[in-house]
Amino acid sequence: MTRTRILVVRNDKLGDFMLAWPAFRLLKEQLPDARVLALVPEYTRCMAELCPWIDEVVLDPGGSQYRDIRQISRQIRQSGANRAILLFSTARVVTALAFAGVRYRLGPATKLAQILLTDRVVQRRSRSEKPEFEYNADLVRHFLRRDAKAIPATPNGPFLEFPAAELKTFGAELSKRLDLPADAQWLFVHAGSGGSANNLRPEQYQDLCHRLAKTGRAFVFTAGPGEEPVARDLVSSLRGVAPAAVLPPEALPSLARHLALADCFISGSTGPLHIAGALNRPTATFYPGHRSGSPLRWQTLNDADVRLTFSPPGEGDPKDVSRCHIADAAEQIDALLSRIRRQDEVF
Repeated sequence: MTRTRILVVRNDKLGDFMLAWPAFRLLKEQLPDARVLALVPEYTRCMAELCPWIDEVVLDPGGSQYRDIRQISRQIRQSGANRAILLFSTARVVTALAFAGVRYRLGPATKLAQILLTDRVVQRRSRSEKPEFEYNADLVRHFLRRDAKAIPATPNGPFLEFPAAELKTFGAELSKRLDLPADAQWLFVHAGSGGSANNLRPEQYQDLCHRLAKTGRAFVFTAGPGEEPVARDLVSSLRGVAPAAVLPPEALPSLARHLALADCFISGSTGPLHIAGALNRPTATFYPGHRSGSPLRWQTLNDADVRLTFSPPGEGDPKDVSRCHIADAAEQIDALLSRIRRQDEVF
């Protein structure tokens, strides 16, 4: 009998992909004998290879021309996938799945692409009535109705973990490399946006860090390509105030291991934030106030008691994250840091 090979499509940005991990886990735990494949772009391929509920990775080469559709169709056919769940649906991929002979194609009932689906779920994600990871899980639950006796709830995290010994090595190495005190609380701050949602202005991050600077705290500024100058300026602003250093851009698996050391990760709604959430690290996030970018829609995967969110007040432009109240945010982050303790097993 042919083994079920299920191709799950989430081939967009890093944050979107991380919010698909509960869906991958739900699928694999309910169908342990099935082979779970993930269709992802090169950028998130290394993170897909870290996911314990993904058995194989199928690379999306990108592009939109007919020859590109033929190429991705060929790769899907070679993967042997016989069912597909599209957590993110485009006409390009649905067409490639049809050309590849994947007979069962499930996805959201949106856009023109749904015509080529064989099964669909009406979700109306634009209403942002639940977190993105729940929309993903709903598609998997719909798929499971044909195989599972009971439809389970979305699993809780953490979704990404590293062995304690490995983190101890990473922590000691990072402390030495960045010249940061190993016994301090490490506040990771990502001031860039990676072309995603709006973010605070650099001077607001400077204000926030100065308000949070206390004895026993150190700052690690992460940066994507081209964002290092802002991170270095923030480090300079803390000279004589608190230990601080820049973590240069690095491969995502290495970044994930370093984020596992964070006592709090502070940023806008961007990809590294959702890695920190999958690790169940404390987070403080600045979101736009409009519905499609709301804290509910892009909720992180960490526990509610270690998750802080901030949005602009009601009056004014809801997309302008720089309207967030920095003093109020600093007060809440300070309270969170005061009630958590650094994990003894890390160092």
